[in-house]
Amino acid sequence: MNPPAPEIRTIGVIGAGQMGAGIAQVCAQTGYAVRLADVGDDVLAKAVDGIRGRMDRLLRRERVTQGVFDSTMANIETGTDYALFGDCDLVIEAATENEAVKRQIFAGLIAHLRPDALLASNTSSISITRLAASTDRAARFMGLHFMNPVPVMKLVELIRGIATDRETFEAIRKVAEKLGKTTVTSEDFPAFIVNRVLLPMLNEAIYALHESIGTVADIDQAMKLGANHPMGPLELADFIGLDTCLSIMQVLHEGLADSKYRPCPLLVKYVEAGWLGRKSGRGFYDYSGDAPAPTR
Repeated sequence: MNPPAPEIRTIGVIGAGQMGAGIAQVCAQTGYAVRLADVGDDVLAKAVDGIRGRMDRLLRRERVTQGVFDSTMANIETGTDYALFGDCDLVIEAATENEAVKRQIFAGLIAHLRPDALLASNTSSISITRLAASTDRAARFMGLHFMNPVPVMKLVELIRGIATDRETFEAIRKVAEKLGKTTVTSEDFPAFIVNRVLLPMLNEAIYALHESIGTVADIDQAMKLGANHPMGPLELADFIGLDTCLSIMQVLHEGLADSKYRPCPLLVKYVEAGWLGRKSGRGFYDYSGDAPAPTR
């Protein structure tokens, strides 16, 4: 029989990239003790500097008090060793969207967790049931998919694996709500709700570019003014990361075996070139100048 779910006071976050740092920030800002880990001290320092910068902007705009700023930063402890998570009640994996990488993380992590600790993945598309089966606690594992940027976006997708127990689901749902997020529940199908709808649209916009139906600027302008989208689809793909977009389309294509989810060859080519969008400085836009410039 599984031990009861703990009262969640200390949250671990694996991965200090854009998503992991954002999750760490909102958890620390809400009053949780946070343990943030990544492979290198330089990555962790950059993440903490980013959190400090975002909190400083909130302070200058009088969105938070000096006390909240100070407590948020004090709540975050960083490290490169999974032993950091020994006292955590919940650990959230927020590494790159690659199943092999996530499985490797869980293999090294579980020996350091308390038997009653809960485990969640921020995956945006990969089977929660399959990830859970690679751990020693499938009943205490679920999907907790934040939107990017985490401090701004209100939605969190909750995904049960086939073995996730109700107590785990309710405990993690309460955490999401305490963070001020609105939750939706998705069945464990490839890409869940948001990316099941969003990524095929972005992929289709890339096909429109690939087939020379319009330029980058024309396609984005058409969707911003014609569909009232705040960002054009190619601009949004760059923001998400073209490697992440490709990974999600591959999960959809392989998981559902439907040709309508085939990743556009142009998307594949950009990723092969290392043109990953904003994070690499070049994607459908070039970010090296004062303003993003279309590359096609």
